[in-house]
Amino acid sequence: MSLIEQFIQRAKQAPKRVVLPEGDDERMIQAAVRLVAEGIAKPIVLGAEEEVRALAGGASLAGVTIVDPAKDSRIGAYSAAYAKNRGVAEGLAGRMVKRPLYFGGMMVAEGDADAMVAGVAKATAQVISAAALTVGFSEGVSQASSYFVMVLPDGKVLVFADCAVVVDPNARELAEIAVTTARNAKKLLDVEPRVAMLSFSTKGSAQHAHVDKVREATAIAKEMAPEILLDGEFQVDSAIVERVAKKKCPDSTVGGTANVLVFPDLDSGNMGYKLTQYLGNAKAIGPIMQGFAKPVNDLSRGASVDDIIAVTAIASLQCGG
Repeated sequence: MSLIEQFIQRAKQAPKRVVLPEGDDERMIQAAVRLVAEGIAKPIVLGAEEEVRALAGGASLAGVTIVDPAKDSRIGAYSAAYAKNRGVAEGLAGRMVKRPLYFGGMMVAEGDADAMVAGVAKATAQVISAAALTVGFSEGVSQASSYFVMVLPDGKVLVFADCAVVVDPNARELAEIAVTTARNAKKLLDVEPRVAMLSFSTKGSAQHAHVDKVREATAIAKEMAPEILLDGEFQVDSAIVERVAKKKCPDSTVGGTANVLVFPDLDSGNMGYKLTQYLGNAKAIGPIMQGFAKPVNDLSRGASVDDIIAVTAIASLQCGG
């Protein structure tokens, strides 16, 4: 059974209410039908009912909740909540929350849905912006980030962050990414995270402002979440190869055994996951969004129905419980 199949099977144990705001896209409707048929989630599709049913092409929508944001009775309550939270006029809030991405985000924020999955028709930046303004961020987190689950040919699983969103995090932001990724790795993969803060230096082997940033981020992360097994700074070999760690950082509790790799910036993170994927023949699952107060996940605009189902299962598991 592949890791995605494992996620799907786990999601079936406690199906979550997942809002799919792009009800004008046929792939979303097909995914919603399958999510119900396979017992993976309880989909909520946003859109005009006539259009959604037309896109279903005669397939049964039993079990699929269809919500038209323009007509829904909750628009007033959502507008008031958005206006209060964002400090804007209620008239502007009303116009905002009628947009499907924002309405879906408010459903999650107000507890009428457990998670949101979007992005087949909207750009990642739009999904992140809507989620930030409606769902907001987890306590202690200042922005959204992401991670990849990398499945190596031998079956070993590593988590890489951030490889898709935050271009050049400062030390505080890098620490937030590390702690958030560790917690999500534990929730999604049911493993004890061992976090390595990566650099071109291992424990003082080089001196540079870039290394200083990673050292500072390591200290901040340890203060933020002392319960997490986290250390740095490490070169990649020191982080994942035990014989190297024994020479370069013999006193580290993480060196050589890390399963969560936190890259110092998007340049290194993006290159790192793609090198692992294409030269190491690893399967890359992601990017998986994180940092929001409740789960919101983004899709590629080229996503298939299978992709939507997989990301929905992951979003369900991010809900916990």
